Amino acid sequence: MVSNAYVLESLVSVSRMNVGIKKVMWIGFGALLGGMAVVGTTVLADREEVIVNDQNQPVLSLPLKELRGFVEVFERVSHDYVDEVDDKKLLEGAISGMLSSLDPHSAYLPPKDYKEMEEHTTGEFGGLGMEVGMEDGFVKVISPIDDTPAQAAGIKAGDLIIKLADEPVKGKTLGEAVKIMRGKPGTELELTIIRKGEDAPLNIKVTRAIIKVKSVKQRMLKEGVGYLRISQFQIRTGSDLKKAMQKLEGEHGEPLKGLVLDLRNNPGGVLQAAIQVSDAFLTDGLIVYTEGRIKNSQMRFEAEAGDVLKGKPIVVLINEGSASASEIVAGALQDQKRALIAGRTSFGKGSVQTLLQLNNGAAIKVTTARYYTPSGRSIQAEGIVPDIEIELAKLEKINSHQMGIKEKNLAGHLSNGHEETLPDNKEKNEKDEDKKKADELQSLLDKDYELNEALRIIKAMSLAQKMAK
Repeated sequence: MVSNAYVLESLVSVSRMNVGIKKVMWIGFGALLGGMAVVGTTVLADREEVIVNDQNQPVLSLPLKELRGFVEVFERVSHDYVDEVDDKKLLEGAISGMLSSLDPHSAYLPPKDYKEMEEHTTGEFGGLGMEVGMEDGFVKVISPIDDTPAQAAGIKAGDLIIKLADEPVKGKTLGEAVKIMRGKPGTELELTIIRKGEDAPLNIKVTRAIIKVKSVKQRMLKEGVGYLRISQFQIRTGSDLKKAMQKLEGEHGEPLKGLVLDLRNNPGGVLQAAIQVSDAFLTDGLIVYTEGRIKNSQMRFEAEAGDVLKGKPIVVLINEGSASASEIVAGALQDQKRALIAGRTSFGKGSVQTLLQLNNGAAIKVTTARYYTPSGRSIQAEGIVPDIEIELAKLEKINSHQMGIKEKNLAGHLSNGHEETLPDNKEKNEKDEDKKKADELQSLLDKDYELNEALRIIKAMSLAQKMAK
């Protein structure tokens, strides 16, 4: 029997031969594998296999018929293609095709792309500022990132990008498309987009910029209710959330009465950050668990003691652009009865990707597991269904002055018995500043119907909690 080590060494040797010798070696390699299969493997009813057994790895079965087909295609393209093609490029293309055929999230990352991926998880990278995937051969926008050129240009979750400048997207891998979208800051790229509800494709010009993503933002709403916006989950998101909570309580001057956690259009990110955010509001219990084929992909994450909000009510806002890590947070808080989920059903990305660095500086991003909420739900292709659905709507404020007159509008009305004193300049300035902030908040709530509804829900929950005590 021919040894497995000799077979694999023969394959390595092929890459060092010239084109003429290479043809002979590929054919010889196929014959060698064929001989080995006859002598030392079990032949199944539906396919030939060669078993490669490394003491440190599980037994690997190599399908002979398909390997021979690959070798034949490689040889034909290398010899017959109209232009001479570098063998390295052909082999990288084969690897890329293998991964992209699995699911929309698995991909081959050449060294440069792998470096950019690492930059992305730390929160600073160059490009347009949107999270994307593949659907039917086109680039699909999962969500634009807050305060980026994509969001400013009006790119929306669910948009399908069919052309990048003059280049059709069809036929490109996701990595190739992303490479085109990234470029020198200040340069412009025209996107041709298909959008649901539009009769014709849209042409949108977006100016590239250095994307510095601040993953957590905070502000006070009304009546002691805080607001936290997480735009994506980065390595530092968990610690940033705790700092944001401290700022809110410092601004309010006392513990918050409730919190709106906004995860709308949050495309996900680092798994550990989602666990830290969930843990911040839970005292115990399961957050998420994963299941896959290999032992390392089977994990469970439990909450530790300590709720930063001390049991006060939480409303989590989600929509069709909320994906992956944001769905982990929403699912954990929903299953543990810690928060009400409001908005619209989320994106439905319930899989875990692992970055595996290769010896050549490249990496593969491969789907290794599905994740499940504490109750055992897999949201893959289903999404998180909100407890309270909030449809897209626009608020229109009606001028209350047109609704009639009040007592104070009547001529000669009685005073309320309290003398009015004129405020001094300092007090007047403080009142003016407070009024300005109140007007800005009201303007925000008037524009954001979902946030306005979330605030109403929180106030009702806070009142019910107070009455229960």
